[in-house]
Amino acid sequence: MSQSIDLPRVDEFLQELAAIQQTGSKRIALLGSRHVPITHQYLIELMSYALVLAGNHLLTSGATGTNSAAIRGAMRADPNLLTVILPQSLERQPRESRDQLEQVMHLVENPANDTLSLAEASAVCNQEIISRCQQLICFAFHDSHTLLKTCSDAEEQRKLVTLFYFD
Repeated sequence: MSQSIDLPRVDEFLQELAAIQQTGSKRIALLGSRHVPITHQYLIELMSYALVLAGNHLLTSGATGTNSAAIRGAMRADPNLLTVILPQSLERQPRESRDQLEQVMHLVENPANDTLSLAEASAVCNQEIISRCQQLICFAFHDSHTLLKTCSDAEEQRKLVTLFYFD
């Protein structure tokens, strides 16, 4: 009688070991929910500040909540190491986001997605972000379908994924 044990493959262990041992800068995507308590936003801001201060290039999107906190931290550390990729054009962003986004040096707009729903445009945007990063850090709820799909897609692309749940 043979039982199957679900162990990670050797190449996954090697990939994680290499990521831990890498001392140079990385391209790190930081994404998450819009619905984040202010105390959590402060922690995310501190994390992004520390990541950028360590020389990492941070990628995120332009939504309120997690992404806005990531932008604040990165802008404080080194604005040149921040890239913000929007799901749609800048004009489609809420006013409170636009004020912050207008200060970002490396801002990528996607006006071709203006005709899509925000959920559809966000999914496309998240794919672009993970295609550009080496590692993804994500803050989500268990019902954050778009974000959880993004994490799954990043894992399939062999990216290092760290997922934090709010609930």
